[in-house]
Amino acid sequence: MPESSPHQHIRFNAFDMNCVAHQSPGLWRHPDDRSREYHTIDYWVSLAKLLERGGFDGLFLADVLGTYDVFAGTDEAAIRQGAQIPVNDPLLLVSAMAHATEHLGFGVTTGTGFEHPYPFARRLSTLDHLTRGRVGWNVVTGYLPSAARNLGADDQLEHDSRYDHADEYLTVLYKLWEGSWERDAVLRDRERGIFADPAKVHHIGHRGTHFTVPGVHLSEPSPQGSPVIYQAGASPRGRRFAAQHAEAIFVAAPTKAILRTVVAQIREELVAAGRDAYDAKIYTLLTIITDSTPEAARAKAEDYRRYASDEGALVFMSGWMGIDLASYDLDEPIGNVHSNAIQSAVAAFRQASESGSEWTVRDIAAWGGIGGTGPLLIGSGDEIAEALRGWVDETDVDGFNVAYAITPGSFEDIVEHVIPALERRGWYDRTYTPGTLRHKLFGRGDLLPDNHRGAAYRPGGPLSTIDDSARVRTTAAGVSIG
Repeated sequence: MPESSPHQHIRFNAFDMNCVAHQSPGLWRHPDDRSREYHTIDYWVSLAKLLERGGFDGLFLADVLGTYDVFAGTDEAAIRQGAQIPVNDPLLLVSAMAHATEHLGFGVTTGTGFEHPYPFARRLSTLDHLTRGRVGWNVVTGYLPSAARNLGADDQLEHDSRYDHADEYLTVLYKLWEGSWERDAVLRDRERGIFADPAKVHHIGHRGTHFTVPGVHLSEPSPQGSPVIYQAGASPRGRRFAAQHAEAIFVAAPTKAILRTVVAQIREELVAAGRDAYDAKIYTLLTIITDSTPEAARAKAEDYRRYASDEGALVFMSGWMGIDLASYDLDEPIGNVHSNAIQSAVAAFRQASESGSEWTVRDIAAWGGIGGTGPLLIGSGDEIAEALRGWVDETDVDGFNVAYAITPGSFEDIVEHVIPALERRGWYDRTYTPGTLRHKLFGRGDLLPDNHRGAAYRPGGPLSTIDDSARVRTTAAGVSIG
């Protein structure tokens, strides 16, 4: 590939979750798997150090706020299989991992549907401070009906309505992160006794359809201001949302042909939103099983398959697709159905069906047994390196969101076998750029670029709605309102 290519170097994120069975249900039973240690700090610190040694861009932590109960209309199978239940909060892991590393980024997932943006803004600013600017936020609108029910709703909002709600959620956050505190508001002037200049701390005055937030952000400016924005929506509405907001976009596609189309659509949407086609890094989901030789890698894959759970795979697929696959015969094809969950998951399997033999429920269970909705690559480090180069060259994707079969073994194997093979070919650079996560990804500084929608909410920007009319002023006579 020519030196000027935006994909000269392949990029990796590690894909994990604060639970047992993340993408490969049943593999928790493997004697070498340590996912049962998910509730210990030692596990996560050890994993973070490993990933940094391998030069990964970051650790991407998925999350759900509900159980997978679409399959057979109950969460019993999910509980039995440990399928993302039990699951702990991802944000609380980050501080310890950041303290143990210097460069690794952390992408944390939370939903816009179930937490008010005002306290959430402070939580993310706090993490950005504590990590010295190495945090990103994966914006999800939610897809599990159980999450909505447990927070007082009958079901999720309709798919596109969730994105409308999320648009305003992001607007509030940008006003807080970008517009409330000017970057030089904090003076720390000991002689005059002034910590921060009130004239440079602004009430955002937000009054919208879903939220009213009149006041100031509670945190002083963090290294990045807005954390790096991650997004995983690949539906038409999700792509428009990502083009407005995302700096890293995660997709999943079972074939190169499908992935190539998805990536091209996202690049076009970025340009339509007034950004450059490469203003967001696009990572696609896959799982790698590798070893020192092709034969050893294939033997390892066969060993792993003996632990995979068809029931667990169908639990996940039912939740992701919004279809109760328990209501289908195993050899029944998936027809055209309406889904209120992850529409891209449904579309991907339909397209895969149209490109070859029609997919059945049994096929979906076998596919999802290891690695979820992404492809599974099996081979020696050299074979995997060549395969990854092919995926990048043929689809225009930037890199890979790597799920595990077993943890941390799958990541250890990548660091030992795949990354050296990529380095020998000049396709991988594990040397980190100093600075924040945003600067490491793009090399353009710590803050949102001027062509990003969030930057427009800075004081004086075209979308700024600063309202300081209700500022509380301290005078010699006391406190006055005016």
